[in-house]
Amino acid sequence: MISIKNVSKWYGDFQVLTDCNTEVKKGEVVVVCGPSGSGKSTLIKCVNALEPFQKGDIVVDGTSIANPKTNLPKLRSRVGMVFQHFELFPHLTITQNLTIAQTQVLGRSKQEAHAKGMALLERVGLTAHANKHPGQLSGGQQQRVAIARALAMDPVVMLFDEPTSALDPEMVNEVLDVMVQLAHEGMTMMCVTHEMGFARKVADRVIFMDAGHIVEDCQKEAFFGDINARSERAQQFLAKILQH
Repeated sequence: MISIKNVSKWYGDFQVLTDCNTEVKKGEVVVVCGPSGSGKSTLIKCVNALEPFQKGDIVVDGTSIANPKTNLPKLRSRVGMVFQHFELFPHLTITQNLTIAQTQVLGRSKQEAHAKGMALLERVGLTAHANKHPGQLSGGQQQRVAIARALAMDPVVMLFDEPTSALDPEMVNEVLDVMVQLAHEGMTMMCVTHEMGFARKVADRVIFMDAGHIVEDCQKEAFFGDINARSERAQQFLAKILQH
């Protein structure tokens, strides 16, 4: 579903990604972790062309991002993206947030878009808040709306960029629960997250990045189980986060 081939990216003279290679199969859940500044958010934003890259290619469901003929807006409409800070339209109601892209990008009728939006609101447990504005919801509720909004576009892949890092600890699980449910339903997912409990529960594979390199790319059982077989940098990272 996603193929990342020799991807490198620079900001000016600073190389933020170096020869990154990995593949994500259909229905696979891959967690991308690593220290701050390791390039993990940049990598995931390259997957739907929110960040340009200078070398290599990324192919999503058969479509090459590096190909200048690729219709990037059309591709992005098929790749759901959930950001750290929700990115909802503050001046629109929750229902309007869920329907605007369906009608304007996918060309659905207002009735069809509304029905789809309400079904997804029910799925994330927020039907009662349909007519509110984002500012009237908690952070956890807003993030669940953001997930519903991404799903309303019928994506083939869902990307999550630290979806719980801006939330109060009490709200983290309500968002992770929705993500766990998605994983169990077979959605192809790439998740940048520090939530190692989530990784252990639903990830098929774990990618560990450091300084723009993919240092580890292995099954989650190997990543968490045989720590001594991991790279020194990954061992240091795991030692810090697993003792809590």
